[in-house]
Amino acid sequence: MSSEQLFKPFSLKSLNIKNRIVMAPMTRSFSPDGVPTEEVASYYSRRAAGQVGLILSEGTVIDRPSSSNDANVPHFHGEKALEGWKKVIDDVHAEGGSMGPQIWHMGVMYNHHSGWTPAVPFEGPSEYNNPNLANGRAMTETDIQDTILAFGRAAADAKRLGFDCVEIHGAHGYLIDQFFWEATNNRTDQYGGKTIAERSRFAIEVIKEVRKQVGEDFTIIMRLSQWKPADYDFKLTKTPEEMASWLVPMAEAGVDIFHCSQRRFWEPEFEGSDLNFAGWAKKLTGKATITVGSVGLNGEFLAAFAGESSQPSSLDELIRRFDRGDFDLVAVGRPILADPNWVKKIHDNKTEELVGFSKEALGALL
Repeated sequence: MSSEQLFKPFSLKSLNIKNRIVMAPMTRSFSPDGVPTEEVASYYSRRAAGQVGLILSEGTVIDRPSSSNDANVPHFHGEKALEGWKKVIDDVHAEGGSMGPQIWHMGVMYNHHSGWTPAVPFEGPSEYNNPNLANGRAMTETDIQDTILAFGRAAADAKRLGFDCVEIHGAHGYLIDQFFWEATNNRTDQYGGKTIAERSRFAIEVIKEVRKQVGEDFTIIMRLSQWKPADYDFKLTKTPEEMASWLVPMAEAGVDIFHCSQRRFWEPEFEGSDLNFAGWAKKLTGKATITVGSVGLNGEFLAAFAGESSQPSSLDELIRRFDRGDFDLVAVGRPILADPNWVKKIHDNKTEELVGFSKEALGALL
């Protein structure tokens, strides 16, 4: 199949991009003390020069004392860090690219292998990261309100610095996702509940505050996942009806685009349909969606950490689903991490020049 359709422009509010390919957020940990360096700016500007339609930054943590478990994960607060991000977005724009930061709070975490820990305990809806790990403390309602405001400030800073959109990280077992999951949210106040609709209150209030801070014309993306790092086969919602009760209120709160994380984009979300997560999200909410998950490679991201390499694979199934209208944008992670010119090679049909991915690519800003 031809990849030509992936190279049509896309516009939504503040977001105007040259093609449908998104660089997925990927934690890199190359920002000492949370401050992105010249090398970080060059890393992103090379992707813009390589014709990536939209770059979504690695996760950048908001202004809470224990929002991160890694001293080298970038901040999206504080004068020095924001100066670094201003350099990043200016360089990306100079290469004709578009970009949004992914704003993030990790919640209750494992201690980092480096031994570094934040000055105060990790925080979440409860003390749990998963049913088998208690490594933090339950947030008070004051903590929750302060965190909501911190998300809003980060989004406002993104707009002020000149970014084209902002993405809220609500996936992969981090803070917002810990509120969604009944195993980590055992609260009995207004931020808990027996249903996912009830447990979504924190996320909805974050979205509303972000919308308040950036205005109606700035694009808000929400990244979500059904699976959990502790259980890859887990599903937060088990039926389309339950998924609608989760997603529709977030759409109404201000989300413009849902970024739907899967391990493999081709896997159906529910029995009786081959629609994936992004396909169902678009069908249920009417909002634009981004699909992601092992696009362009024959192996998955999690296996890379075990030393497994991946080789280029066909985009035919992706294009079939895109042509059917299942989703609007396609996020690509490891291929673009390993090769800043991956998009350009796809566009020029130079598939013989595509490179695979190995764990070693994680060790440098290529």
